[in-house]
Amino acid sequence: MAKKKRYVIVRTYSAGVFAGTLESQSDDGKRIVLSDARRLWYWRGAASLSQLAGSGTSKPGECKFAVPVARLEVTEAIEIDDVTAAGRKSIEAVVPWTA
Repeated sequence: MAKKKRYVIVRTYSAGVFAGTLESQSDDGKRIVLSDARRLWYWRGAASLSQLAGSGTSKPGECKFAVPVARLEVTEAIEIDDVTAAGRKSIEAVVPWTA
């Protein structure tokens, strides 16, 4: 049986915060490839990324999460949080923010 892929939130040194399915991680842990990834530009209803990963947002209408992209590669990852089923459901329920 194939191992289930992790849905994570990744905070980078300078590119921001992203949520998505972890496809790969470099040996040093800094280069991350995500699929179905969203940039989490702004959030309300969670005090930290850890809370967002654990329970999601209580104010989805006030969050600015970009549209999902099929594949995203980021460098300089400095934090990777595993997201619970409730957190993922909450993140995915936020209407994509566009300008």
